[in-house]
Parts: sequence; structure tokens; C-alpha cells
Amino acid sequence: MAKFSAEQAVSVLAIKQVINEWGDELDRNDGLSIRGANVLTEDCRYFVGGEWRDGLDAAAQFYADRKARLQAAGGAPVMRHLITNLKVTFDSASSAKAEFLLLFFAHVGEPPFVGYSDPLAVADVHMECRCGDDGDWLISRFESEQIFQRG
Repeated sequence: MAKFSAEQAVSVLAIKQVINEWGDELDRNDGLSIRGANVLTEDCRYFVGGEWRDGLDAAAQFYADRKARLQAAGGAPVMRHLITNLKVTFDSASSAKAEFLLLFFAHVGEPPFVGYSDPLAVADVHMECRCGDDGDWLISRFESEQIFQRG
């Protein structure tokens, strides 16, 4: 059983919130507003699209490029990221690791998608989060490995 101090418990809630805001940014804005979403550190390491992106600008550029590529190929899908089984461990008072399962749904068109319910992927996600001098927790590292993929 996880045991946290009162301060760590508050930090777990803040970390959970920033992870949920990250997922919401991807779902509601296709990641196009990731720079202004205040969820990633400026120096984040971000593994997406099969390669590491160094820094917030590189992560933001990935989402802009992806949106353009998907639009050119017939349309960007509606996406939803479902985050579950969150586990947080602390390296220090200002550094934590978060692990969770991510169920990812995506489909091109207009919702609701009747009869369409298979997830595109299930992934093990590993994040590192850092608390800044302002007390805000942000994601400093993101990587995931898909363990199930829709064929």
C-alpha cells in the first residue's frame, strides 16, 4: 500500500491533474495548443512519432506537423485518451515518476460513432514530472509503449 505524507498526497493530486490536462489538450485541441496548455516543461523530453523530441517547441511542432499530415490524408481523427491505473512515486520533493495505462480511441468523422468502440491502442505510459519554483507540477518527460494495437 502506498503511503504518502500530506504534502505528497497534495502533490499526487496536482500530478494527476496535469496529466489529465495533458490528455484533454490532446483530445480537445489535437495538441495544437500544447505550448500554452502549461503542462510540459520548456526542457521536456518527449517520445512521440517514433522518436525523441527535445524541448517544448519540438513537441509542439510534432503536433502541428501531425495535424497537417492527417488533414492532407483525409482528415484528423477525433481522439480520446483514457488514463487509468495511475501510480506516482517520488524521487524528491520536486521530482516524481508517474506510470499509467492509456487507452487511446481515434476515428475520422463526426461523433457520436455508433457501433465503433475498439480502442486504437493500449499503452504503458511513463512520465516524469517536476515541481517548479512556482509550485506547479509539469511533465518533464513522456514516453509510452503500445502493448495492444488495433489491426
